[in-house]
Amino acid sequence: MIDENLALRDDVVALFPGQGSLSGGAGRAWASSANWELVGRVSESAGLDVEYLLLEASDEEVVRTDRAQIATFALSLVSYHDLLDLGVRPRYLLGHSLGEFSALVASGLLGLDDGARLIAVRGSAMAAAAEAAAGSMVALMGGDDDARAALDSLEDIWVANINGTGQIVVSGTIGALDHLMSVHRDLGWRRATPLPVGGAFHSPLMAPAQNELDRALESVAWGSTEQTLIANVDGAVHTTADEWRRLLSRQLTSPVEFLAATLALPESVTTTVEMAPAGVLTGLTKRIRTFEHQISPGVPGQLQEVL
Repeated sequence: MIDENLALRDDVVALFPGQGSLSGGAGRAWASSANWELVGRVSESAGLDVEYLLLEASDEEVVRTDRAQIATFALSLVSYHDLLDLGVRPRYLLGHSLGEFSALVASGLLGLDDGARLIAVRGSAMAAAAEAAAGSMVALMGGDDDARAALDSLEDIWVANINGTGQIVVSGTIGALDHLMSVHRDLGWRRATPLPVGGAFHSPLMAPAQNELDRALESVAWGSTEQTLIANVDGAVHTTADEWRRLLSRQLTSPVEFLAATLALPESVTTTVEMAPAGVLTGLTKRIRTFEHQISPGVPGQLQEVL
């Protein structure tokens, strides 16, 4: 239970990672946390053995979409509650893709059980959509506005993540991405890196998953929050249940505007604290703007750096 009497820290943003941050054994460093019991609650709500996924599953097992999302969600919330236990309650919450669900639960807008159930539906539906329409993702680096515009000439390629200046991820069909890999330099991109993911996420190929998630979103109870959440879809602050219901639906087929969302943080935010499994978002944000302190804990004790 979140202590709503705990003062909000206007200088701190909590970052909640997406499924691409997870690897096998990611939960071992956090298993001694006083908040590890949250993993059991998530397991019960999602109908999956999340503790096994975090402690024992191999990289190959845990990166599956229908497993990685719920495991990442659980671990992020364990670390967030560890942060609260230190007396630190961030004013600002920012998630990347799946991380938006973690941020919504952290804020109190969604309950833990409803959040876990939604993610179980989302992960399963995205895996099914990916199986029905084979696709993947490629990270592009070192391009300018012209290189970005050149992507519009390619069929079956969609911008999926805008992670920084000249740093985006695209989704597409397998054939279209193979073609992109062969012509990316001609289009103005310095580097193209295939990502080990199970589908063309944040693209029209996820539309079947969107329909299933919409049905699940209609059945959850929504709360309220004093904290500020910035959305992936448009890089803007949203506060109501109706807004977030639409945003979470649109997010499946729309680009993650992480660059815009990070730039939307006020200058008063001087510290980022990335929830476990940490690392990826700290790297992205430091390329977007300067923060005085960036904390990316690998073990619970490192959260104390925020004090």
